[in-house]
Amino acid sequence: MLLRTAIFASVAIVAATQVPRFFSPSQQSPSTPAERKVTQPKVQKAALPQGRVNLKADGRGHFLGNFQMNGKSIEGLVDTGASTIAVNESTARQLGFTANGLDFRYKASTANGMTEAARIMIDRVEIGTVRVRNVEAMVLRDKALSGTLVGMSFLTKLRSYQVQNGSLTLVQ
Repeated sequence: MLLRTAIFASVAIVAATQVPRFFSPSQQSPSTPAERKVTQPKVQKAALPQGRVNLKADGRGHFLGNFQMNGKSIEGLVDTGASTIAVNESTARQLGFTANGLDFRYKASTANGMTEAARIMIDRVEIGTVRVRNVEAMVLRDKALSGTLVGMSFLTKLRSYQVQNGSLTLVQ
């Protein structure tokens, strides 16, 4: 249990310290979801078989996409440096997790200071025709995380993922 807590705390620290640079206004990125342009996965039936999605890198080289998590549309940044999916409290509520149901027993140090974190399991995570079930995620306080990171707990459930020529290909 102590090892699991230590691993989670390490993951949360890395995720929480890296997220602000991806979403901060100083990067001149739009501040509201309506202002940000998210690259939609382009699924061409002739070119891409079922269970395969390509995401194009944005101007900063990040792979953003509209994921379906528990049936809700959530903008996410694919981050191979994050061990799990990381969402904030507001997003967790959208996914059906209530404040009373979240156990914020983990502590994480972020660029914005210390925060609490809770472990959850997301029933379904989908993007395009790629669908996985039972994906581990961490919930951080809203002030510590402004967006959603899609980390290795999702990516390792895929057959493969690859970055080539400015595109990320996810294969179920």
